[in-house]
Amino acid sequence: MSSYVVETRGLTKRFGQLEAVSRLDLRVEPGQTYGLLGPNGSGKTTLIRMLVGLIMPTTGVATVLGRRMPNREVLSQVGYMTQAEAIYLDLTVRENIAFFGTVYGGASRERVSELIELVNLEERADSLASTLSGGMRRRVSLACALVHHPRLLLLDEPTVGIDPELRALFWQHFRQLNEEGVSIIVSTHVMDEAEHCHRLGMLRQGRLLAEGSPTQLRERAGKPSLEEAFLYYAGGGGG
Repeated sequence: MSSYVVETRGLTKRFGQLEAVSRLDLRVEPGQTYGLLGPNGSGKTTLIRMLVGLIMPTTGVATVLGRRMPNREVLSQVGYMTQAEAIYLDLTVRENIAFFGTVYGGASRERVSELIELVNLEERADSLASTLSGGMRRRVSLACALVHHPRLLLLDEPTVGIDPELRALFWQHFRQLNEEGVSIIVSTHVMDEAEHCHRLGMLRQGRLLAEGSPTQLRERAGKPSLEEAFLYYAGGGGG
């Protein structure tokens, strides 16, 4: 059995003539945060949806927690935060988190309250989700993804619409989760966020341009910033 939390081999997804993900080989170590870095349309969301088993690859294999996806048993150990808020607008913040806890087998009141505090929504805990701003709904979505203590967390652009102070708190919590053995795959197009990741896969038009730690990627490109390194690899520089 593979020691990797996530492993893909030749993973490809086509939508008609569009190849959204192209022959992707990827490995994620336990307890690390792996960043998928690339602009909109680079295949990040499609890749995450294949890893969680929502869509089938055209060719290739995706293995998550030792099981070939899709696999229902694996999903109880995976937290998934979608790019769009996947919460119920006619439930309160507290009710949403408790509901997703029930779906995954139950969550204590203490766990629900802990997550409400984490996402800084104590004052809106009993507000309907429909009354929240977009950024607040993102926070609720994150809490719902964390409620069942997942071994693997898949986060699709988790900090969109979040203020800088709360974004820093989120990344602090992600590091804490890593220390507890939780593995995280996070998609982003924000370069300063990518610096927080242990490893990065730079994606463009469904292809893996380069892979490594932020420091390794900058050094190999001979560039002082990840943004310049990305442009270097996108222009055909060695990966």
